[in-house]
Amino acid sequence: MTNSDHAYMSRALQLAAQARFSAAPNPMVGCVIVKQQQVIGEGWHRRPGGHHAEVFALQQAGSDAHGATAYVTLEPCSHFGRTPPCANALIAAGIGKVVVAMQDPNPLVAGSGIARLRAAGIEVEVGLLAAEAEQLNRGFVSRMRRNRPYLQVKLAASLDGATALANGASKWITGTAARIDVHQHRAASQAILSTAQTVLRDDAQLTVRIESPDEALPQPLRVVLDRRAQVTPDSALVRAFGGPILLVYGEQAEPVAQQWPAHVRSITLPETKQGLDLNQLMTHLAVQEQINTVWTECGATLAGQLIQQQLADELIVYLAPKLLGAQAQPLLALPALTELNQATQLRFTELELVGDDVRLTAVIDYSNYVNQP
Repeated sequence: MTNSDHAYMSRALQLAAQARFSAAPNPMVGCVIVKQQQVIGEGWHRRPGGHHAEVFALQQAGSDAHGATAYVTLEPCSHFGRTPPCANALIAAGIGKVVVAMQDPNPLVAGSGIARLRAAGIEVEVGLLAAEAEQLNRGFVSRMRRNRPYLQVKLAASLDGATALANGASKWITGTAARIDVHQHRAASQAILSTAQTVLRDDAQLTVRIESPDEALPQPLRVVLDRRAQVTPDSALVRAFGGPILLVYGEQAEPVAQQWPAHVRSITLPETKQGLDLNQLMTHLAVQEQINTVWTECGATLAGQLIQQQLADELIVYLAPKLLGAQAQPLLALPALTELNQATQLRFTELELVGDDVRLTAVIDYSNYVNQP
């Protein structure tokens, strides 16, 4: 692959990322069509049910697409879904070569699109900027490969690792810019996970409350672990205008018969020693709700449980330039360790100044994880 190949695929990835708020549950896909070193067509998949990236790019390219090279961030589909197969469209247009960043992890495709292109005599190269393509669609990839969403845990803390004062006061540790940034992450996720305790304590709405000049931002599914059926119809969560709500009850819950609005649903999950069966919840969100990415806003207990059960994939920590002192509430509730080699390993992937605060992004490495009792 040449520098030009990398540049065209980088452009395709940029195009794909424009569907950050709208493509789910589908993956974000971008396509660039090039002929004689000139870009003649570009496109990206905007929303489910709409044209795929290749179709938009082919429409731009017109008859010039014959003999051209298409750079696609994800393997062209080969099956009839809401739209016809993109592999067929590329073949019909007379495309001469297709460069694919990564194979589609969807079992309905999984190499069949590439095979169809090659069977039609089209040269296909696979793997250019594959890591970047997989990172862009890590939620979709997780749902397809692991049968569970990609789970991000958001934490906000002082520089000395505290999330609230001993009396529970926590508004606001971080500044306005960080709170706006959180709303952008909410909008880019398909579900927000929290607990009844957090929701009721903070009178939380868990909605997206910022506007985009280009498009209406989506309201994710609000998933609340309500083990003992504490949330009521008059809570701020239910009254707030936003996405649908899924209340997750435990087997011992005794919900009071109440009049719930249409946007509120509930499920019941088995309980373990640690609480609700979070593994089963993740499967439900992936399979039944088609959720790619979950954004978690919770207290130290649930955050710790998600790490202990190896369900948290990424920590996004907003650090404020404040010191709250020794009696403040801790960031995470994790078991005490006796050896340094028992420590949970993280890999920092991003550090950014957001207003007066710092946003740290870290992927959790479970390869040598020791689950403490």
